[in-house]
Amino acid sequence: MIDEVLSIYGHIIVQFIIELALFTAIICFFFKRRKLFIIRLIISLITIFASGFALSFLYYYVGNTIWGRIIVYFTLFAIFSIGLYFSFKERIIVSLFALGVAYAIQNAMYKAWLFIYVGLEQLGWAENWGVNFSLIYHTIYYLFVIIVAIIIGLIYILKVHKRFTDRNFNNNVLIITALALVATIVLCSYQDIYFAKLSTIRENHFDNPIYYYLRQSGNLISLLCCILIVYLAFKAVIENHLEKEVEYLEHTIKQSKQQYEISKDTIEMINIKCHDIKYHIRSLASSGEIKESDLKELENSVKIYDSKFDTGNQLLNVLLIEKSLYCEQHSINFSCMIDGENFDFMESGDLYCMFGNLIDNALEAVSKIKDKEKRIINITARRRGNMIFVEEDNYFTGELEFKDGLPVTIKEDKNYHGFGTRSLRMIVRKYGGEITATSENHIFHLSIILTDNRTK
Repeated sequence: MIDEVLSIYGHIIVQFIIELALFTAIICFFFKRRKLFIIRLIISLITIFASGFALSFLYYYVGNTIWGRIIVYFTLFAIFSIGLYFSFKERIIVSLFALGVAYAIQNAMYKAWLFIYVGLEQLGWAENWGVNFSLIYHTIYYLFVIIVAIIIGLIYILKVHKRFTDRNFNNNVLIITALALVATIVLCSYQDIYFAKLSTIRENHFDNPIYYYLRQSGNLISLLCCILIVYLAFKAVIENHLEKEVEYLEHTIKQSKQQYEISKDTIEMINIKCHDIKYHIRSLASSGEIKESDLKELENSVKIYDSKFDTGNQLLNVLLIEKSLYCEQHSINFSCMIDGENFDFMESGDLYCMFGNLIDNALEAVSKIKDKEKRIINITARRRGNMIFVEEDNYFTGELEFKDGLPVTIKEDKNYHGFGTRSLRMIVRKYGGEITATSENHIFHLSIILTDNRTK
């Protein structure tokens, strides 16, 4: 008995553990790790392999029954999930999600291999392997596993992991994924047991063509189910990321509206104080206590907000005044020609956020330019029918990288930066418009088109 148990452990349990661990490592590679991670990981692996050996005895007695196999694989799944939680600083629900995806990938890989191998077996190719059957089989199989792992790794790194930063998943998605995974495990266990009994010479070799077609149909169905599970899981990650990003952008727009109210009140208060100061200056001048030249200099000093911008839109006036003062302090030439009445159809938070991000991005670019003659920002806005065109130009240094028509942030943490251009696009599209950006000879050009649907 012990020999058969060791054979089960070496050829079935260990192989499964290695494959699941490989795909789990891909999914969890970027997870937050606990302190003493290596030690924790080693302890987890030792526990998993030891548990696998114990489960080999259970497999020996009930491995030929559907429920026996389900219990074995679900127990291994549970031990894996505990090991993940022990090693990584993630919620248990995140560990279960990652492990479920890894299991689905492992199962899909195995069913894809079976589909290929059963076809080769039916064609008689495996018979030519002779006494080297086991060596050739396992060599080809593990090469197949490595190729699949590389493909999955590339897909995960390029498409998914950057959006795996916020792991507050929708519970409904987790439940659906779990149910689909359970159904797949039951289906696969039933197929493997049933067709093992129908095999002749060796497993998955069928003399009856009907059994062959049934086996291949089952493999294909299982493969498609697992691929669907992986697709839905990755799609859930991406959609969750986009949902959180939209929430962040909406929060940014709300904050912009609040910032406008604060700035407006501040500017109004300063204007009142400035008028009071000018009144006192005039009083001093009339008493002859101050020279005319000094008087004009003082008056100019306190006219920091008076008549600086009058676009016809109070919100834009406040924003442009605020940004122009920053430009004066940092030797930036700020020029704009905007008819603010053209933007009355926009919500105040959207308008403030749109122009605020547009100007802030330009300020960040020109602030890096040492040549003060090139520290220029130019903004124009004009209307043609129900279309409003906003143009912004500024110099920049270095090189710009574009993605989807907009510049990509050059900051190291791209997960939390770059919201400026993304919020711009979201706001513009909210009003039926589009935004594009180009660069040439170190001049950046941003173009926004908005639609005022009130105009008939």
